[in-house]
Amino acid sequence: MSDQLRGKTAVITGASRGIGAAVAQRFASEGANLAISARTLDNHAILSGSLNETANLCRQYGGHVEVIQADLADEKSRATIIPKAIETLGSVNILINNAAAAIYKNLDAYTLKHRRLMTEINVQAPLDLIQHVLPSMISNRQGWIINLSSASKKHPTGPPYDLGGVRGVYGFYGATKAMLDRTTSALASELYGTGIRVNTVEPKAAVLSEGAEAVVGKILKPNQIESMEEMVESILFLSRCGIDHTGKNEVSLEVIDQNKLTVMTLDGEEPHPT
Repeated sequence: MSDQLRGKTAVITGASRGIGAAVAQRFASEGANLAISARTLDNHAILSGSLNETANLCRQYGGHVEVIQADLADEKSRATIIPKAIETLGSVNILINNAAAAIYKNLDAYTLKHRRLMTEINVQAPLDLIQHVLPSMISNRQGWIINLSSASKKHPTGPPYDLGGVRGVYGFYGATKAMLDRTTSALASELYGTGIRVNTVEPKAAVLSEGAEAVVGKILKPNQIESMEEMVESILFLSRCGIDHTGKNEVSLEVIDQNKLTVMTLDGEEPHPT
């Protein structure tokens, strides 16, 4: 542990499992006080992991961990996250918009219900949380906002088009991530000079969280996967980057290479054997 986030406070969505839970552990090991949020407080019917499990793990590092159960698809529910975090933590220095909905279907079968759900969770919810946290960050003249994006936003190349595997069914998911990227760059330009950095980061390859493994785990080859530790290391960097490092659409492994970062284990104790 190097206490890189000692004295900092962070809100992390989607923290019951996967990338969100891993970021929470690493941040806790680096001295941050946390407010973690997700829908799953205890047990999920299918996937492993819960908010309480993440909280118990993070509390071993000695910091404060506030658990906030909320549904990002519900406007009133997600509106409670930042006020509760500020009430318990005093202020919020870092916001990690990690949670996402991923429904993979061809567009000719994509229902309006699913389109609305994806847009609500992947675009509207992150912007709502940002709007809620900005007064605190602006008052402190300091803040780091990291929105998790995806390579699925890239346009397919062709013709001819090769849409084998999952690539042929994540068009709308990718569209929501493209919108999140553009929202991020707009916010960065609007907030420049306030001390608030706003960036996105996406995996270079797939990170096999519990949810991702359930959806695409059988399709991916070993060279298409990066470690959870690598993804988390890039997020940690963006949570303490300099004031002019803003408006970037970053890629995890490129962040590590360009900044010569040492990828550490999630407890921050030793280099990870990547």
